[in-house]
Amino acid sequence: MDTPRLTLRVDLGSGRALGPGKVRLLEAIDQTGSISQAGRMLGMSYRRAWLLVDDMNNCFRDAVIAAQPGGLHGGGATLTPFGQRLVERYRAIEAEALVATRKHLHDLEAALKTPKPQRAGPSLKRSVRASSPRR
Repeated sequence: MDTPRLTLRVDLGSGRALGPGKVRLLEAIDQTGSISQAGRMLGMSYRRAWLLVDDMNNCFRDAVIAAQPGGLHGGGATLTPFGQRLVERYRAIEAEALVATRKHLHDLEAALKTPKPQRAGPSLKRSVRASSPRR
């Protein structure tokens, strides 16, 4: 059975937000050293990854990513010290929120209906089509 989970999004005003997707992207960039590789790792296009990074860089006073364009020497991207602190702060908020809500999430889980078991084997439903008489 799936268990309830807490998903945290921090609304920063003016349509700006920091949530699990952006934080996972920052962590993937930190791991791979590349916006494009991080995007592929998360199943998103380079353009989508770059737009999210650009949004974060424009949202805060300090940049979250330092990127060098590709070319002969390869390029790459790294988290800035502020970017690393941003990920750490988000994960700390997330951990504290989970601790604070654990009992309530458990209560919600206990109130869930148990899912009906899936039948194994082929479906017994058949489609019936009305056929037109052939001439």
